[in-house]
Amino acid sequence: MGMTITEKILAAHAGRPAVEPGEIVTCKVDLVLGNDVTAPVAIKEFRKIGVDRVFDPERVALVASHFAPNKDIAAATQAKEMRDFAREQGIRHHYDVGDMGIEHALLPEKGLTVPGQVIIGADSHTCTYGAVGAFSTGVGSTDMAAAMATGTAWLKVPETHRFVLRGKLGRWVSGKDLILYLIGQIGVDGALYAAMEFDGPAIRSLSMEARLTVTNMAIEAGAKSGIISPDEVTLAYLRKRAQYPLRLYRSDDDARFARTYEFDVSRLEPQVALPFMPENTRPISEVGDVPVDQVFIGSCTNGRIEDLRIAASLLKGNKVHDGVRCLVIPATQGVYLQAMREGLLEVFLEAGAAVSTPTCGACLGGHMGVLAEGERCLSTTNRNFPGRMGHPKAEVYLASPAVAAATAITGRIAHPEEVARHVA
Repeated sequence: MGMTITEKILAAHAGRPAVEPGEIVTCKVDLVLGNDVTAPVAIKEFRKIGVDRVFDPERVALVASHFAPNKDIAAATQAKEMRDFAREQGIRHHYDVGDMGIEHALLPEKGLTVPGQVIIGADSHTCTYGAVGAFSTGVGSTDMAAAMATGTAWLKVPETHRFVLRGKLGRWVSGKDLILYLIGQIGVDGALYAAMEFDGPAIRSLSMEARLTVTNMAIEAGAKSGIISPDEVTLAYLRKRAQYPLRLYRSDDDARFARTYEFDVSRLEPQVALPFMPENTRPISEVGDVPVDQVFIGSCTNGRIEDLRIAASLLKGNKVHDGVRCLVIPATQGVYLQAMREGLLEVFLEAGAAVSTPTCGACLGGHMGVLAEGERCLSTTNRNFPGRMGHPKAEVYLASPAVAAATAITGRIAHPEEVARHVA
């Protein structure tokens, strides 16, 4: 019996010829990630283990992403604890204000995530890196501490659910729409502790930016990880940025999948997830007349340069609707710089949007766009649970950057086609 790509990666890192779903294995890790919220807890636990040095300072990444620039004294203290630890341990991949970004956009951009790796991170959206063909998953801060000390992690081998998407995507249909649609089909627990493997012509047609969006939200279906086998798109993305050797795997033809789903997405509309679950997804034609108070374009899901280009193409020559706050936050300093060079920031500012430095703050309701009671936001983020972006009685709707831009212009959730007449 053959193995899936996930099983092959875990077997290789466990030093075994084969593994099966349900087995507990101890794997060598290639990269350990923490941020300014989770790393300080891990550092305290690391001190208790009784070792002086991390297993490899080149294999630990620390990113000030959630409350940086610091919003208060507590946030500043957390960032300082991480900064001091990075200096003490000689951790080269420490990214602070001026060089940082939203972690799950920054690490692929920096070439730290490559095919065949095992990556663990003290953040649930660590599953993002499966887009390059790595096994990546979120863990708790204590597991992060153990991995920093030993270079290993114990894992239960997940079963694999395969998603084959066929058809040519419509003009305004993106990776965000695909993953929202799939979560709507299977539910937020539809892939519980499974590896979601994405394949098919529709997936292969996606850019790397769009693939990162798809795997980013695997956790929203309850998955342990999301993964896409590497192809030429992957290799082209990594050719000038990969900092580690590539190990290419793909699932065997006779690999065993716990479930296989096949969808023809050629007629798929842009999707919107209504409050208060990512699974509460509808095609935009069925959303109805929903006015909004705020539009947010950014996050580890949709704050990359491709996302900003799409939003700017619609906002160019238009104005943000009266009474709507439109916030645009590039995911990394690199994205910010590229957007500036391309004139995208000028487009956003002339349209009446606010543009800010990279941060996760708005997505998690920490700072930079917190919602008040009764307010409604159309967001390109990944979660819309009660209180996710602020007050528990605020409402968050999830959609793509194209839908977000159209919504900012019209003041209500809108199809991009409504404002796209001037877009080439």
